Amino acid sequence: MKYYFTVLRKYANVEGRASRAEYWNFMLFSYLVSVLVAVTELKLHTRFLSMTYLVAIMLPSLAVGMRRMHDLGKYGCYALIPVYSLLLACLPSQKGSNSYGPNPKTHQALAS
Repeated sequence: MKYYFTVLRKYANVEGRASRAEYWNFMLFSYLVSVLVAVTELKLHTRFLSMTYLVAIMLPSLAVGMRRMHDLGKYGCYALIPVYSLLLACLPSQKGSNSYGPNPKTHQALAS
C-alpha cells in the first residue's frame, strides 16, 4: 500500500525510475480499489464513482508506467503501447544507473 501512496505523491512526475514492485503494487491496489468502487456503485445504483476514480487515477498510472519504462532504459512513451509495455513491465530493472537515474532498488537500500 505504501507504493500506492508513493505513486500518488508523484502523480505527474515522469522523471526517474520506478521499480517492478512499485509499478505492480500500484496496479494491483488500483485494481482492488476499482473493484471496491464498482461494488459500491452496484449498491448505490450510480455510475459516477467509477468514472471519477478512473479519471483521477489516469495521470498517476501513466506517470508510473513511464517511470517503469525508464527503469528498463527505454523511452517512456513505450508505456503507451499496450502489450509491449506489459511485457516490458515484467522484466527486471536495468542494473546500475542509466540515463534516467540511479537504480531504485539500490538507491532505496542506500537511503535506508
